[in-house]
Amino acid sequence: MSESFTRGHRRVAAAVALGCVAALGLAPAASAAPGGGKGPEDAVTITVMGTSDLHGYIENWDYFTNAEYDDAAHNDVGLAKVSTLVNQVRADRGEESTLLIDNGDTIQGTSLTDYYANVESVTDTGETHPMAAAMNAMGYDATTLGNHEFNYGLPLLRTYEEQLDFPLLGANVKDWETGADAFTPYVLKTVKLKGQKPIRVGILGLTTPGSAIWDKNNVEGELRFLGMVEQAQKYVPEMKAAGADVVVVSSHSGPSGTSSYGGGLPIENASTLIAEQVPGIDAILAGHEHQEIPERFVTNKQTGDQVLLTEPKNWGQRLSVMDFELTKVRGQWDVISANSELLNTNTVAADPKISAIAAEQHQRVIDYVNTPIGTATETMSAAESRIRDTAVMDFVNTVQAEAVDKALEGTANADLPVLSIVAPFNRAAVIPQGPVTIRDMAGLYVFPNTLFGVEMTGGQVKDYLEYSAKYFYQSAPGAPVDPTALTNAAGTPDYNYDMMSGVSYDIDISKPVGQRITNLSYNGAPIDTAQRFAVATNNYRQSGGGNFPHIATAPVLVNQTTEIRQLLIDYLIAEGTIDPATFFEENWQLTRNGEPVVE
Repeated sequence: MSESFTRGHRRVAAAVALGCVAALGLAPAASAAPGGGKGPEDAVTITVMGTSDLHGYIENWDYFTNAEYDDAAHNDVGLAKVSTLVNQVRADRGEESTLLIDNGDTIQGTSLTDYYANVESVTDTGETHPMAAAMNAMGYDATTLGNHEFNYGLPLLRTYEEQLDFPLLGANVKDWETGADAFTPYVLKTVKLKGQKPIRVGILGLTTPGSAIWDKNNVEGELRFLGMVEQAQKYVPEMKAAGADVVVVSSHSGPSGTSSYGGGLPIENASTLIAEQVPGIDAILAGHEHQEIPERFVTNKQTGDQVLLTEPKNWGQRLSVMDFELTKVRGQWDVISANSELLNTNTVAADPKISAIAAEQHQRVIDYVNTPIGTATETMSAAESRIRDTAVMDFVNTVQAEAVDKALEGTANADLPVLSIVAPFNRAAVIPQGPVTIRDMAGLYVFPNTLFGVEMTGGQVKDYLEYSAKYFYQSAPGAPVDPTALTNAAGTPDYNYDMMSGVSYDIDISKPVGQRITNLSYNGAPIDTAQRFAVATNNYRQSGGGNFPHIATAPVLVNQTTEIRQLLIDYLIAEGTIDPATFFEENWQLTRNGEPVVE
């Protein structure tokens, strides 16, 4: 059992739980410390369970591999397994003393959620979104907006919101014109324990402001995203005044204090800052960074109080369980201690109730994604795409470039040379030799990004590639080469490493960041820094995602609402065959002092 925090200005809770519930490791209620006029019999405990970053997983299933989900640690995923844990916690604690909340990034991330957004959109059909159906059946008390909730546009989001039996929270999301709350800021839930005065739990929902950049096309002119700290400072006192005995912040934001974008927006991962700067918070359910934090305590800088922080591992791999011990002080409930732990979904079977609810929609998607739509002349894997030019990445760049080139026909920019950029999103992606399915295309391009074309100069292209090359660790000429240790320098994720087609270049990783791009050429000649190019990219990058230079301010030439992975599917349907001989060109390589790093 984890240790509980004790408020600096309140009585110390000293007793330690004596054991754990079999198989689950569930923590019983802690006891109040002796003295101070009250004994352990006066304390009560309530429990708040939390999920985060479910990303469309209901069953323990990987739609890309067409098999049960598995990883090196043998984690399991999905709400059906989470539901079993929730049922066990409710049985252990007493259902009347528990609440269940979610932290966002719920309706994007799997072929299941893509299908009910794009193929048979619930906005058009009126069918209940599978995530809403499952979460309603599980008895959630609240959920919070994640940044990926905006990926499919506001109509789908509003449809999903209407289908929920509980509030969708977003205190820092405001109407563009009026500044009014665009979503419910918080909810007060009443916990009624037998023979006790009701306990009121306030749940405040906050989301990372990055959606203003990442989904600019969906939210600009509609929604504004304010700072999470400032909105917590506004609403926590309001919640306390409204009678909240316990305040839990559901913060779709990591604890790291970092941002993946520039300084134009408030901090992306602000959960620690909220705990430090906003008095009156008892606990924070964090998310967004896909971390696993069983229990952490953050000191509030104004009061010295310890704020509990926990984050469950993404995709329903973990359930956060937060226990709050309370006693009455002058007739009012006072939180005297709190603790948290994570429960692992790989320890339980799926809840048959949730599986039954999802079964028909789940099977419909399996059938859809396994539909062959063409063939490939050879197997194309993305396994080495981070360290060498590969056919599978060139396929994406070819489709993007051709789409931008076609869109420019008949315009003043029709003669611009077209370059294209792509990131190695999914290391496991493979286009197999022979029949190719929709599932294969979805696995290749796992995000619902749409296509953009922007204008950049040769000099800006050079800057862009230099920034991208910071993805690699510096390596001295002649040093041993471990391909697995070359990438993700400074924590740069794969999706923030772009490779470019249409130009040729070397990345000399023996040189420091900013001096790595050599032999940059176009049509066999050194690139003209003033030459104008059309660059095919995606909405995430064009909006400033990854903070790459120039691209967010570059003139927009093409803005298509079609998802790039749909363009890949359409290409294969139209052509019938993917043949690398028609598009694959090794136009970039890693070098050290001019010598290739990988052969």
